[in-house]
Amino acid sequence: MDPTDTAPDSWELEEDAEAPAAAAGLPTAFAALNVNAKPFVPNVNAPVFVPSFLQASAVEMPASDGAPDAVASMEVAETAAPVENGGTEADMTTEEETWEQKEEPGGGGGGGGEDLESGGACMEGGAARKEDEEMMEEEEEEMPMPKVAPAPPDAPKKEHVNVVFIGHVDAGKSTIGGQIMYLTGMVDKRTLEKYEREAKEKNRETWYLSWALDTNQEERDKGKTVEVGRAYFETEKKHFTILDAPGHKSFVPNMIGGASQADLAVLVISARKGEFETGFEKGGQTREHAMLAKTAGVKHLIVLVNKMDDPTVNWSLERYEECKEKLVPFLKKVGFNPKKDIHFMPCSGLTGANLKDPVPECPWYTGLPFIPHLDSLPNFTRSSDGPVRLPIVDKYKDMGTVILGKLESGSISKAQQLVMMPNRHTVEVLSLLSDDVETDDAGPGENLKLRLKGIEEEEILPGFILCSPDNLCHSGRTFDAQIVIIEHKSIICPGYNAVLHIHTCIEEVQITALICLVDKKTGDKSKTRPRFVKQDQVCIARLRAAGVICLETFKDFPQMGRFTLRDEGKTIAIGKVLKLVPEKD
Repeated sequence: MDPTDTAPDSWELEEDAEAPAAAAGLPTAFAALNVNAKPFVPNVNAPVFVPSFLQASAVEMPASDGAPDAVASMEVAETAAPVENGGTEADMTTEEETWEQKEEPGGGGGGGGEDLESGGACMEGGAARKEDEEMMEEEEEEMPMPKVAPAPPDAPKKEHVNVVFIGHVDAGKSTIGGQIMYLTGMVDKRTLEKYEREAKEKNRETWYLSWALDTNQEERDKGKTVEVGRAYFETEKKHFTILDAPGHKSFVPNMIGGASQADLAVLVISARKGEFETGFEKGGQTREHAMLAKTAGVKHLIVLVNKMDDPTVNWSLERYEECKEKLVPFLKKVGFNPKKDIHFMPCSGLTGANLKDPVPECPWYTGLPFIPHLDSLPNFTRSSDGPVRLPIVDKYKDMGTVILGKLESGSISKAQQLVMMPNRHTVEVLSLLSDDVETDDAGPGENLKLRLKGIEEEEILPGFILCSPDNLCHSGRTFDAQIVIIEHKSIICPGYNAVLHIHTCIEEVQITALICLVDKKTGDKSKTRPRFVKQDQVCIARLRAAGVICLETFKDFPQMGRFTLRDEGKTIAIGKVLKLVPEKD
């Protein structure tokens, strides 16, 4: 077998050399039977047996438990295969006919596998086998479909959950993401070894896991995430999309876009001495990110205390508790309920400790490790019968116009007519990909790529919304909102300009009027109009955007009614839309 294992100089030689050797080794009748019969068996069983994620290994299985001379017959099959693959339909039919004629007289010969299935009774052999063959042929013809989408059979069972990783720069978000993908088998060992080699060359050997998510060169050179990385992994019950948000403060707008697509946030904090403090002090991103995640509509927060394996920490319970004590009051202030919405857990992204399996070094932590914990979370409630709302995160050209976004409500199917707001373009969905797997329809909460017809890529901007034609979303420039000033050194008066981030849309706004102040404790509104607002106050204000934007009131549709205001690279205020003001012509 040695010479055949190595790559041959040319394929013609290979086949000629192999066929006579194989034929000589077999009885002539057997060879004649198998040339056509064998290629069928592996394919026939493929649609029945193969779980979607084991496609490669399953093709070999039927071959090994088929006829005893599997290896020899496979070799013959190789010579016959090109005919079958390249054959036209006429070829196929002739092949199938001969295959049936051969099978009947052949008794149990090559069809050992089928014999067992059809009960093994040779009396009904001919008839039963004929039926079998007809079924198999039908399946043969349908085979090409599942190649695109291996998942649909079990898709409805698994709930889609979008998880965003947030936290201060260098807390280890991308590394944890890469480690999870490795532990769930989404990145193979070989790729990681390649990354490790490349990282070693750059003297960055601890960064190799994050390269699974930080794919472009700039991100790898600096070791900082810039754009929101995406990846998928599955557990027994759920299908997760990882959104790996950038931690650096220059890229907060990208992070807001990522958080607005998430159902669940994982706040990664570093337990290493000095790193936790910098991330959490005034200018750190830990506070800002937690706050932005809350405004973006993330209800459940998991706090991963990372780098517990660091020599300065060494899985110490004191350090873990110290981080926890500092964070809880802050998260409470942002609006998370510490008892219900927040879950703390220690881990190490680099070694993968406590991500999938519990760790011996950490006897004091009794809860579930990270991935099992995600799996055990309760299901999210989503209305699939609502109107279609899909805020657009990104768009590009690829054989037509392709848009990316998360379906917030409603369901989309192939060939459906939708309307792109605020420009009111009617578009048609040509194809849908949910997490890079092609499907025919998608429900709320899924991350989709849609290929659209009837609109140019230049006519779309991130922040536009796909709606169902019978129920368009609201759009306008002026709206009233309740806002909480989070941090701003001086006072804010009418005429103040800031950048508004609402769902995936980014637009400049001006506060045109302050309507009233709201008492934080009682919720009472002031009778007089305030002249200004300052930090930690809550007010109702009228805002006017520079251009037309899509938005809904918070009451009608929370995902599209909450927003943040930013200025000079800081988040100044968070708020919710109370009412839309129609334009005066």
